Amino acid sequence: MKRNALSKAIKFAIGGALAGMLAACGGGGSSSGSSDSADTSSGSSVGPVSGFGSVYVNGTRFHTDGAVNSDDGVERETQLEKGMILKVRGSWDDSGEGEAQSVDYDDTIRGPLTSATWDDVAKTGTLSVAGQTIHLDGQTVFKGLGPVELNGVSADTYRVRVSGWQLNDGSFRASFVGVKAFSVDFDDDNEVEIEGVVENLDTDAQTFTINGFPVDYTSAVFDDDMIRDDLRDGLAIEVEGSLEGGVLIARKIDDEDDLFDDDDDVEIVGAVYDFDAANRTFFVNGVQVQIDGSTEFDDGLSEGSVVNGLLVKVEGEYRNGVLIADEIEPRDGDAELEGVIESKPDSETLIVSGVRVVITSGTLIEDDDDDDRITMRTQDIESLNVGDFLEIEGRQRPDDGGFLEAITVEREDDSDDSYEMDGRVTGLSSTTITVLGLEMLRGSADFTGIEVGSEVEVDYFRNSGGDYVVNEIEEDD
Repeated sequence: MKRNALSKAIKFAIGGALAGMLAACGGGGSSSGSSDSADTSSGSSVGPVSGFGSVYVNGTRFHTDGAVNSDDGVERETQLEKGMILKVRGSWDDSGEGEAQSVDYDDTIRGPLTSATWDDVAKTGTLSVAGQTIHLDGQTVFKGLGPVELNGVSADTYRVRVSGWQLNDGSFRASFVGVKAFSVDFDDDNEVEIEGVVENLDTDAQTFTINGFPVDYTSAVFDDDMIRDDLRDGLAIEVEGSLEGGVLIARKIDDEDDLFDDDDDVEIVGAVYDFDAANRTFFVNGVQVQIDGSTEFDDGLSEGSVVNGLLVKVEGEYRNGVLIADEIEPRDGDAELEGVIESKPDSETLIVSGVRVVITSGTLIEDDDDDDRITMRTQDIESLNVGDFLEIEGRQRPDDGGFLEAITVEREDDSDDSYEMDGRVTGLSSTTITVLGLEMLRGSADFTGIEVGSEVEVDYFRNSGGDYVVNEIEEDD
């Protein structure tokens, strides 16, 4: 098992305007349940949906009225999917409960799929839509068809809608990919949507390029407060229309809304880019983040370990166009596990092939056989049964003897008696090794060159006596 290349080697840097703001809504209609003693924030939270009932974004359960603000045919909770990026405006507290005043969704890219690739070992791949390159990884959620089935597909066989972030090289990183047959439209009047920055504007010919793709805006309608004369090179916009002869014929053009208001409390998830150690600044999803003396770093992260491409969650206050960071924590996984659920000690804990796995409100739970029905968060957890084979990406925690905090949990159909893990060695002797809090017998494995602190890939099994035994081990490059 190889950790996905995005979190290991590629480390795409996210840049430009936020590509997608999905709106979510709630089921249930219950009150927030916020504790009076919990600190309350008020502003905007932007990130992918990890669960429903009401809607979970950035580890907070936001209670909503079920309505969605969108120009892309998404109006209710029942049309949303996990992985879609939401902008939720409202309030939330430290207990993980919040009240949403509004939720917004906007496709990042929509259109006919030209090509697709996927490496099922590295869990990375790409899509090409309307000249745009979209990167896929192990945290991308698929609906309608999975990445294995899309791999090598012929052009104009499917249509896709993508929610994600634009990267600094003009490509995108997908958080969600919805797939339909080419003959079936998404619920929108325009078949194609692209977000990006205006370049090569020619006001006489009424053309420009967006992310290198040619646009003809002769017949375009300008939405909201934007007018035709507002177009300029460098402006972040979204364009919707149709493809004709390799040109996007724009029918609607809108500038990108500001993500936040001044003095907003803010939560945002994205990858670091343009990190400036001297000025203690970086960007996430087009938002400048300022580190100061009061910024707290959590989960083993430090200012010195912030690098371009690192996926983080930032909380703070938005002032004069800059997010002053109160708290920064990593959101990249640093460990993986493939194994079978052996027991469920409580609603937040699984024992998977000997490893204690903790589920949080930010954990994304998927099923490779899942249909399009939205399920509540409680149903997600209840659906995980003893004997299920899981693929888990998460963060290795040293507390209480060690465990794996799950970022994503995916149930798979196929399983065998061999288990796999990627993680950091925390204990080592001549006969045993401990990774992810699980002590395993050496068996016939060669421990040469491995020491405490090494990152390793382990293939192991459970013998008839109930012991876990290493079958094969190697250092993780």
